Amino acid sequence: MKLLYAALALVLLTGCTLFARKAKKNESSKQVAPSSSFFDLSATDINGKKRKMSEFKGKYILVVNTASKCGYTSQYKELEELYKKHSSKLIVLGFPTNDFLWQEPGTNKEIQEFCSLKFGVTFPMFEKTTTKGKSKHEIYQWLTDKTLNGWNKTKPSWNFNKYLISPDGKLLEHFGSGIKPLSAKITDLIQ
Repeated sequence: MKLLYAALALVLLTGCTLFARKAKKNESSKQVAPSSSFFDLSATDINGKKRKMSEFKGKYILVVNTASKCGYTSQYKELEELYKKHSSKLIVLGFPTNDFLWQEPGTNKEIQEFCSLKFGVTFPMFEKTTTKGKSKHEIYQWLTDKTLNGWNKTKPSWNFNKYLISPDGKLLEHFGSGIKPLSAKITDLIQ
């Protein structure tokens, strides 16, 4: 039994790196016109206020599914740094999720306190949501349905997957968990 608990602890602590996918490239030759706009969507922020994505028009938008107990949780620091460094042209939107091995067990209030106290997060955080399955949030429905977004069907494979949206609301790229927020793969696209 101890061996089982030890194995489970190992998976919980390091599972993020075991299941993360490499980022997939956007093949513009396969891109089609999206059937809906990212700016038609809305989500409830971590304080309970409904926010329309259209309020972020004119900026790049980096949507990230986050978790407080993941091997990639330290990416909060780089996400905040990226946000502060490029705040005139970029907004980061954090969507906490408990979809992968129960790595976000906290309430919205606990998540907000954790992000603020541990990483100084100031970018918008949204209420805990679902990124997969039948109850997946409309943001993630749009991000992962190529008929809606024009080309991408890649779902988050783990926490801290990133989706970059252009200032005019088009999905530009998907990045897996292993791509760090300050990676040139991301920063070069927003320069």
